[in-house]
Amino acid sequence: MDLASVVLLPALTQPLSPQTDPTARSTTVDAQETYLNRARSSVRQALNRYNAFFRSEKNRPPSGTDRELLRSDVEQLTVTLNKLESQVVRIAVFGLVSRGKSAVLNALLGQKVLPTGPLNGVTQAPRSVYWSPGGASARERGEAESTALTVAATKQLTVELIDTPGLDEIDGQARAQMAQDIAHQADLILFVVAGDITRTEYQALCDLRQAQKPLLLVFNKIDLYPDQTRQAIDQNLQQLAAKSADGLQLQRLLSANEIVLVAADPMPVQVRVELPDGLTTHEWETPPVQIDSLKQKILAILRQEGRTLLALNALFQARDAEAALASKILDVRNAEAEALIWKFARYKAIVVGINPIAVIDLVGGAVSDLAMIRALSELYGLPVTRHEARKLWQTVLLSSGSLMLSEFGSGLLLGMGKSAAAAASGLETSTSFSAYAGTAIVQGGIAGYGAYAVGHAVQVYLEQGCSWGPQGSKTVIQEILNQLEPNTIIYRLRQELSQQLGLPNL
Repeated sequence: MDLASVVLLPALTQPLSPQTDPTARSTTVDAQETYLNRARSSVRQALNRYNAFFRSEKNRPPSGTDRELLRSDVEQLTVTLNKLESQVVRIAVFGLVSRGKSAVLNALLGQKVLPTGPLNGVTQAPRSVYWSPGGASARERGEAESTALTVAATKQLTVELIDTPGLDEIDGQARAQMAQDIAHQADLILFVVAGDITRTEYQALCDLRQAQKPLLLVFNKIDLYPDQTRQAIDQNLQQLAAKSADGLQLQRLLSANEIVLVAADPMPVQVRVELPDGLTTHEWETPPVQIDSLKQKILAILRQEGRTLLALNALFQARDAEAALASKILDVRNAEAEALIWKFARYKAIVVGINPIAVIDLVGGAVSDLAMIRALSELYGLPVTRHEARKLWQTVLLSSGSLMLSEFGSGLLLGMGKSAAAAASGLETSTSFSAYAGTAIVQGGIAGYGAYAVGHAVQVYLEQGCSWGPQGSKTVIQEILNQLEPNTIIYRLRQELSQQLGLPNL
């Protein structure tokens, strides 16, 4: 979705609020830089792989429609890599109408950039602004300068704030899809409420959490609700959660620590003014904006895990793009792949069947399977090394369970019987030849069927597990999730993110 850029402010040139311990701060930055570099390498590897596929397809290009579909996913990988290179942290703001979403962003920016007004639905389309927090004190600047790595890292961050229309306006289905699209692009979500949280807002929260992104609940207009506290808001959420099937999941991802109270555009109040002559009058006065709590919360997240959020979001987007590409390439090359699998099935059946030496025939069959795996991967533009092909073959054997064990067991027994028959008679009699031939046919048939099963299992793996390997997106995601600090906002999401990828429980 294209976002209209309203204003472009300088990148984050001031250091984020540093931790008091320089060693801890340096360690945090080092870890985040490692995650970011690993993510860059992973996305770049995927992009190079599919660009190589297009170059290799010049002599047999897909149809125009198929090629355009493939190109769109490759373009998504390019966009993801560019986002990593430019280090743009996206923060999307959601909420119902008249909750003050645009006012919250204006308060963060320190100027009225986005339109606001008393009427509902002032924001009609998503808008993007770039934010430079700045404003660090001299003491903070001095501490940051003591660690050159911290200064260099924070200078590269750019914060993009995305303002969205109210979630409860017309075009409900289109608006919901828009929200999901933007939520998946975002690295952090702000959900703005004001007053008691309604069931509609709670459901919107549950819908947004499906994007599995860190979320802050921003309670705006605290000047109109002075009795509200984070604990009271959290209790209100718990009451709504008790009546909702999604409640327990939401509670795990949103604690009182992720609730922030602000007054982005306080209402003017009438104050009594005593004049020097003793007379009194009344004037309207606008209270100061209360936004520092939200600003400091965002800065703390950016300092502690901004690049981690960038890396994880980019890797998940790369994984989705790779999965879509693999699925489409499989469809485009389905007929050729089927012919290739049958070719290797026949070849394996012949090799295993005619080989008179037990065990050697099984080795020949395994070599045939490995050759088929490499041929299929090259057909799909996903070349693998011999080592990766062997690991993939082992994975297929383990996942296929009884089928592959049956092939090996029966193949070993039949191969030994076939070898014994050949050694005993030298195939000099018709009876021994018939026994040998019958055993060879049965063994070859089982081997051929096994090759066919392996071929189709490899197709599924190439589609669903195309991000394997030391630089694959799934591997890097798992490494990052395993190393998350418990005090980070992303930590509570790691279990669901692991389950989404089919990774072991953390």
